[in-house]
Amino acid sequence: MASAADIRKHCQIRLKTLENEQSSWLTHWRDLSDYILPRRGRFLYTPNQGDRGKKVNGKIINSTGTIAARVLGSGLMSGITSPARPWFRLTLGDKKLAKSPAVKIWLEETQDTLLKIFASSNFYNALGVAYEELGVFGTASVMVLEDFEDVARFYPQTVGEYWLAASNRGVVDTIYRRFPLTIGALVQEYGLDNVSEQSRRAHTEGRLDAEVLVVHAIEPNDKRVLEVKDARNMAWRSIHYEEAANDQKNPLLRVSGFRRFPAMCPRWHVTGNDVYGRSPGMDGLPDVKALQSMERDKARAIALTVKPPMTAPPQLKNEAHGIMPGTVTYIAPAADGKAAFRPAFEVNPRINELMLDIQAKEEQVRRAFFADLFLMISQLEDVRSATEINERREEKLLQLGPMLERLHDELLDPIIKRVMEIAENAATSARTILPPRPPELEGQDIEIEYVSTLSVAQRATGTASIERFVAFVGRIAAAKPEALDKFDDDEAIDAYADLVMVPPSIVVSNEVVAKRRDQRAQAAQAKQMMETSLAAVQGAKTAAEIDVGGGRNAIQALLGG
Repeated sequence: MASAADIRKHCQIRLKTLENEQSSWLTHWRDLSDYILPRRGRFLYTPNQGDRGKKVNGKIINSTGTIAARVLGSGLMSGITSPARPWFRLTLGDKKLAKSPAVKIWLEETQDTLLKIFASSNFYNALGVAYEELGVFGTASVMVLEDFEDVARFYPQTVGEYWLAASNRGVVDTIYRRFPLTIGALVQEYGLDNVSEQSRRAHTEGRLDAEVLVVHAIEPNDKRVLEVKDARNMAWRSIHYEEAANDQKNPLLRVSGFRRFPAMCPRWHVTGNDVYGRSPGMDGLPDVKALQSMERDKARAIALTVKPPMTAPPQLKNEAHGIMPGTVTYIAPAADGKAAFRPAFEVNPRINELMLDIQAKEEQVRRAFFADLFLMISQLEDVRSATEINERREEKLLQLGPMLERLHDELLDPIIKRVMEIAENAATSARTILPPRPPELEGQDIEIEYVSTLSVAQRATGTASIERFVAFVGRIAAAKPEALDKFDDDEAIDAYADLVMVPPSIVVSNEVVAKRRDQRAQAAQAKQMMETSLAAVQGAKTAAEIDVGGGRNAIQALLGG
C-alpha cells in the first residue's frame, strides 16, 4: 500500500500533466467566457482576491450571444429533463420479464422514487448550469455525491477548475478539480485533526474566513486489493489535499473511494481522441465578436450625427457658446462668408444598412445556439398548418440527434445509475429508500428509456414513413381489396406506438388480442347459428300454416302424411 506522501506526490505530478494538456484550450475558453458567459470560468484563481463580484462583462455590448446561450440551456432543460413531467422510464432487456406483475411494480416504484429524489434535491439547478456550460464551452462536469438529507447532492463545476482524462475507450474516467474553501468550512468538512498545521493555526487564531485551495482527485484505483472491501479498495480512489500546505504529518485530507465514477462529464462534440468537447458557442464566437465591433461602429456613427465635432474661430475660445438645444452662439461671419461655428465634417452614416447587417449577424448567432429550434413556433411568420409545424420541427430536431445520444450516454445514464446505487446502498432498516428488488431481477441489468419531449419528437420522425405507407395501402385497397393481405395492421400499431413511446400499459399484447378475437369469432358463430335456427323455425311455422288441400298443410304433404 502506497504511503500518503507517495499518493500526494503522484497526484501533484499528474495534475501538472493534466494542466499542461488543457492549456491549449484555455485561450478559447477565456474568449467564450468574456463574450458570452462572463461569470463562468475560473482562470488563475488566487485565494482571498475579493474581486469575484467585480464587473466582468466589459467586452459585451450586444448581448445576443448571452441570451442565445440562455435559450439553449433552457431548451435542453425543458426538452430533455423537464421537471414538469417524467423524462425517463426503467425497463429490462427481457420484455417478457418486464411485464411480470412484481417486476413491473418494482420498476414503476423505483422510477417514481428516483424522480422524487431529483425533484427534492438541487438536481435541476445543477443541470441548468451544466447545459449552459455544455452549449458554450463544449464540456460540462457535475459531481454526484451522497447526501444525508437529499440522498444525493449535485455539484456542477465550471471550466478552468477541473481537469479530465479519458480511458482507452474514450470514456472520461479521471477528474482533478481545484476549489477554494474557507478555514471554517475546511475544518467542518475534514475535521480539525486532519487539516494541515497552517490551517489548524489559522482556525485557532479565528481566521475562519481565510481561504485555502483544496485539490480533489478521482481516478481509477490501480493499486486496490480486490479481496479487501473498504473505501480505499473501490474501483475509483478519491484523494483530497491542501494544495499550498506541505505538512508531513497530514499530507492528505481524506482518502476514500467510489464504486462508480461520480463525475458526469458530457461533451457536445468530440474530435478524435480529444478529452474536451467542441460546442455551438465555439461555432458562434466569431459572429459574437463581430457583433460587438458592429455595435461600437453604430454607436460611434450615431454619436457623430447627434453631437459632431465642431470648428470655430480662435476668438471664440474664451467666449460663451454652446451646442445644446436652445442655446445661441453669436459669432461674426468667416472670411469666406460661411458660418464660423460649424461641424468639422459632414456625417451621413447609413444606419439602416448597418442595422440590417447587425440583425443578420444576430440571426447567425441564434442559429449557432439552436435558438431558432427552441423558439421556432414564435418565429414562424408563414405557418399554414399544424402538419407544417411538425415537419419543420422534425427537420430541425435532426440537427440535435448526435448530441442527444451523447447526452444520454455521458450524462443522464450515469446520473440515474449513480443515484440508484446511492439510494440502494443508503437503504437501512431505519431508512428504506428504494423497494427491495424481486428475486426475478437477480442478475438482470436495468435499462433506461427516455421519454422526454426531444427524445419522443426525434423518434416520432419515423412515424411519417408509416403514415405514408398506410395511406398508400389504403389507396390500393380501394381498387383491389386483396392488397390488404400484404398489410399487417397489428405490427403497424406496435411499431407506431413504440416510435411515439406510448405507455405499454395502453397497448394490448398479442396474446390478449388473440383471445379477444377468438371470443368475438365464437360470439359471431353462435349468433349465426341462432339466426339459422330461427330462420328454420320460422320456415317450419310458415309451412305449417300453408293449406295444400285435403286437410293437410305443406309439411304434412312433404312428409307424405
